[in-house]
Amino acid sequence: MLEGGLCTLPDQPSGEGTLMFREAAEAAEAVRRQRERNSDLLAALGERLRRDPPRALLTLARGSSDSAATFARYMVETRARILTSSLSPSVASLYQAMPDLSGTVLLAISQSGRSPDLITAAKQAKGQGAYVIAMVNAEDSPLASFADAEIRLSAGPERSVAASKSFVSSLGAILDLLAAWTGERRLQLAMAQLPDQLERAWALDWNSALPILKQAGDMYVIGRGPGFAIAQEAALKLKETCAIHAEAFSGAELRHGPMALVRNGFPVLMFGQDDESRTSMVELAADLAERGAAVITAGLSGAPGIRLPTASADAITAPILQIVSFYRLVNALAVALGRDPDRPPNLSKVTETL
Repeated sequence: MLEGGLCTLPDQPSGEGTLMFREAAEAAEAVRRQRERNSDLLAALGERLRRDPPRALLTLARGSSDSAATFARYMVETRARILTSSLSPSVASLYQAMPDLSGTVLLAISQSGRSPDLITAAKQAKGQGAYVIAMVNAEDSPLASFADAEIRLSAGPERSVAASKSFVSSLGAILDLLAAWTGERRLQLAMAQLPDQLERAWALDWNSALPILKQAGDMYVIGRGPGFAIAQEAALKLKETCAIHAEAFSGAELRHGPMALVRNGFPVLMFGQDDESRTSMVELAADLAERGAAVITAGLSGAPGIRLPTASADAITAPILQIVSFYRLVNALAVALGRDPDRPPNLSKVTETL
């Protein structure tokens, strides 16, 4: 069942030759592989976390992986009820001021596992008592070499600078870790269904958003709860692949200042899921439309503007499906704008921040 109408992509060669297109299309298989490969490890990690619950969980990441860390924060705090916070890499790499982290778990997320500042911060965190879990895609990464546990994302080689399947695999791994930790049946069922749902999500046609987005110079991307993490990732992809100045905001934060920039025709892309946040997001969409914004929504039935089709799923995994559909859209948008999503200017696959 599809929200916003049953609609899949017709034959459309535009954009299908990019590495980003081919790699994002492999997201479902990447999740299947990482689930199979990590099942025993995650069972052991779940048992450890139940036996010795951490006083807090810290995330360590940059770029797309930091958006995955935002997803982890919402999910860990709502499902495991454990305080979760982001650890700034510069606390270690620049200021050499790592606090006492005894009794905590550090979840370090990185596609390459090679960024110097992440490696420095993770080493110092371990030295200050944190139990380090490395979530990486690249085999034999320096980050994983000293971690207490390594969750392999198993997405396979990702040559496009714009990460896609490794991001989706990291979200799946986060939920699988939580399912093993909490034993929550709902999480387990949602994850069992996710790979097949990802295949359906990839086939959806979001090109109704192209006419608005092709004219965009500046725009907002909005989400709330775990959907905010997806908004962050989408805004990053719009910047790096399409050179659109897209800013991500929580649906709650938009009213605290950023709303002042909304004007007639201002593009706003909104992600939503059918949980406690949905009503407020639909109301926000209506408010934005009244102010003249060009509103595009995914997962928000009843909202005004262009409604993108979404695959039916549990609210826990709905944001993951939406980002896969978005990857197909943003790849097509980049090509339509005459840009190469695989090789954005001024960017490289491994960012060596110090």
